[in-house]
Amino acid sequence: MGYHRAGFEVVGVDIKPQKHYPFEFHQADAMTYPLDGFDVIHASPPCQHYSYGTPDKSKHKGILPEVRDMLKASGIPWVIENVPGSPMRRDARICGCMVGLPKIRRVRYFEFYDPSIFALLPGCNHILNAITVTGHGTTSGNRITWGRNIKVSEMRDAMGIGWMNRDELSQAIPPAYTLWIGLQIMEYLRGKDGQTVSK
Repeated sequence: MGYHRAGFEVVGVDIKPQKHYPFEFHQADAMTYPLDGFDVIHASPPCQHYSYGTPDKSKHKGILPEVRDMLKASGIPWVIENVPGSPMRRDARICGCMVGLPKIRRVRYFEFYDPSIFALLPGCNHILNAITVTGHGTTSGNRITWGRNIKVSEMRDAMGIGWMNRDELSQAIPPAYTLWIGLQIMEYLRGKDGQTVSK
């Protein structure tokens, strides 16, 4: 949604069905999906293998290096998003309070094919009772802060995503994050090529 708001035509690819995905969607293996015709590719490899919150990482495969190799081989500008603990260069670190979402603590790292496009972001400055949206909203941090598990409506409000269920929210990136990234990419590509990009 953030990339759409930044001016891109968005096409999603996932090996699993995504019934609430709001744009053109193809259920396919992203590792073999044809990439020709795209101006920019955003990849969010599964994060469970790298996440500090995953109790048994051996049950999950970490494919971020393979995704990076695939993107580099494509010759198309790309951005990778993942969690703290993932094996990636941290060209940008974004948390909710840095992009207008003060109610959420959700740090994500972004690696870009050319790190020079990223401007400086302000530091974190959460409100006192910010929520954490991981582990389906049932993490111990939320129980300690709030004395209960948070509601889906609270997760939606904090992340700026009104159309997803609890499971989808736990895997999502708030649109404000990708809006910021998308605007940076759009500006960079316009300045570099002197042309408009859309997809």
